[in-house]
Amino acid sequence: MVIWWKNQRKKILGAFLVSLALTLVAASGIWSGVNQAACDAWYQHRMAAGGEIVLVGIDQKALEELGPYNQWGRDIMARAIEALNQTEESRPAVIGVDVLYVSENQAETDRQLAQAAGRYGNVVMACAADFGIGLTPDGRGDYRLEDFSVRGFEEAYPALRREAAQGHINAMLDGDGILRHHLLRFALPDGREIPSMALAVAERFREALGESLDKLPPTNGRGFWYVPFYGKPGDLGGTVSLADLLEGRTDPDLFAGKIVLIGPYAPALQDSFFTSIDHAVPMFGIEYHANVVQALLDGNFKREAGGRIQFLVLFMVLFLGTVVFWKRPVQVSFLAWLLGGGGYLLLSRLLYHYGLVLHVLWIPAGLTVLYIGCLAFNYIQAALEKRRVTRTFKRYVAPEIVNEILKEGEDALELGGKLTRIAVLFVDVRGFTPMSEMLKPAQVVEILNRYLTLISDCILRNGGTLDKFVGDAAMAFWGAPVSQEDYVMKAVQAAADMVKGSKALSEELERRYGRRVAFGIGVHVGEAVVGNIGSPERMDYTAIGDTVNTAARLEANAPGGTVYISRAVADELGGRIQATSLGDTVKLKGKKEGFEVLVLDGICG
Repeated sequence: MVIWWKNQRKKILGAFLVSLALTLVAASGIWSGVNQAACDAWYQHRMAAGGEIVLVGIDQKALEELGPYNQWGRDIMARAIEALNQTEESRPAVIGVDVLYVSENQAETDRQLAQAAGRYGNVVMACAADFGIGLTPDGRGDYRLEDFSVRGFEEAYPALRREAAQGHINAMLDGDGILRHHLLRFALPDGREIPSMALAVAERFREALGESLDKLPPTNGRGFWYVPFYGKPGDLGGTVSLADLLEGRTDPDLFAGKIVLIGPYAPALQDSFFTSIDHAVPMFGIEYHANVVQALLDGNFKREAGGRIQFLVLFMVLFLGTVVFWKRPVQVSFLAWLLGGGGYLLLSRLLYHYGLVLHVLWIPAGLTVLYIGCLAFNYIQAALEKRRVTRTFKRYVAPEIVNEILKEGEDALELGGKLTRIAVLFVDVRGFTPMSEMLKPAQVVEILNRYLTLISDCILRNGGTLDKFVGDAAMAFWGAPVSQEDYVMKAVQAAADMVKGSKALSEELERRYGRRVAFGIGVHVGEAVVGNIGSPERMDYTAIGDTVNTAARLEANAPGGTVYISRAVADELGGRIQATSLGDTVKLKGKKEGFEVLVLDGICG
C-alpha cells in the first residue's frame, strides 16, 4: 500500500487539484447562463395537453372593435363573465381573469363586475405582490431583514374581493431574464396565504369535478418550483378573441366544463415573457398560467437537485475522468469521454422524466475540458519523453540511426538491409590491455572512457555513424543510413583526427602511469549490407560484408599511431591525401595475394 501510494500520489494529487479547480469554476457561476440555456434546450419540449383549458384573449381584434384598452370600463369584463355563464350547460368549471382591478373606479361598473363574478361562483380574480428587501416577523415577536419579502400587495377592490376568489399573477424571471419557475403561493404580513392564479384555478377545477388537488409540486425555500412547459407560445389551449365572445360569434359549448383564462393577448399590452421553452418568441401571461395549470392537473412536478450534491457529484466525476484520461491512448480517452458525457446526458433526460432536474452542462463540459486538457498534456509529455529518450538513445546508437528510425517509424524497425556503398573505419587502442592490468578498475574505466569519447567525437564531428564499441575498439561507417557527399574523405579525416587527438592523451598517460598508448586504425570503402540485423526481440543496426571485414583486417594489422587504408580509398581520394604504399607486404587474413595496403601520411590542404 505504501509503495502504491508513493507511485500514484502525484497522479492522485493532480487529479484532485484539477477536479477541485473545475468544480469551483462551476460553483462561481461563470457557466450559469450557458448551463441554464443548455438545460432549457435539453429538457423543455412539447407535450400533449389534456384539452381542459381555453384561452380568451384581449387581442388586437378586441382592441380594434372595443377601442383602446385604457378606455375600457369594467362592464366589459362583467359582460364576458356573463357570456361564458349564459347557460348551465355551457358554463365553464372555472374562469381565471388575468387582469388587476384594484381601486374602485365607477360605482355602476364596479357593481356589475362584482355581481357577475359572484353570481356563478366560478371566478378567480388577479392580485399581485411587490417583493424586495424588507422586515419580516420571525415568529418570536421580533423582525428580521429578508431579501425576498412582501413590500406591497395589490388585490381586487373590496366588493369584487368579497364575491370572487383571488390568485396572484406574479411572474418572476431568472437572472438571465427567462421565465422558468412559478411561485406557488406566499404569505402576507397579516397571515393570509395567497395562492397563485394557476393553483387557485386548478384547485377549483378539481372541486368542480368532485375531486381534490391532492399533490402539490415540491418548492424551494422561497416557494418556487420548476415549470415543465407543454408548448411554445401559441401551442396550448384554443384561443378565442374577447370580441368574438362578447358578440356571440363563438360556440358556447366550447367552454362547457372547461377552464377559461382571460387576459392580455396583444403585444401592445406588454404582458409577455421569454420562457425556458422558447428564448426567441415571448409567451403571453395567460399562456404561462395555462402551462402551470396543466402541470398541476397532471401532477407533472419537477424538483431541482440540490446544488451541494451536484457539486459533489461533479467533483467525483471529474476526479475519475482525470484518472481515466491521464496518459491514456487517444482511443481510450475518446471512448471514456463519449461514454461519460453522452451517458450523463441520457441519464439526466431519464431522471427529468421521473421528476429530477440536473444541471445538464456541468459534467459534459467539465469532461470535455479535461479530455482536451489531458490530450494536450499527454501530447506534450509524450513529445518531451520522446525527446528525452531520443537524446538518451543517441548516446548508445548513432544519431543518424535514431533520426532514421524516427523518420521512417515502425518500418525502420523491421529486420532487413540494403546493399550500400560505404566507407568503414575500425579503431583499436594499442597497449591498453597491458596498462589496464597494472591499474585499478576505476582508473581503467576513466582512461577507457576518455579514449572512447575522443573516438566518438572524431566520428560524429565528421558525420559518421558510430556503429558500436567492442571493449577498447570501435566501428563506424559513412554513407549510411543516409547518403553523404564526400563520405570517404570524411572517414579518412576522422581517422587523422583520432591519431592527432591521441598524442596529447598518450603523453598525459605516460606522465601519470609511465606507459603510452596509441590508435591502430583501418579504413576501407566498398559495398556492404546495411540495416537491422538480428532477431525481432533484439536487433542491431549495423553493416556486414567483405568491406567491413577488410576494414577490420586493416585495423588489426595497423601499428599504434598508424592509419592503414586500402587502394580503393586512395583511388577515391586521389591527390587529396598523402599515402605510402606498402604493396602486398601486409598480409590480411582472408585476402588473396596482391591486396595493396597504404599508410595514411596526411591530408593535403
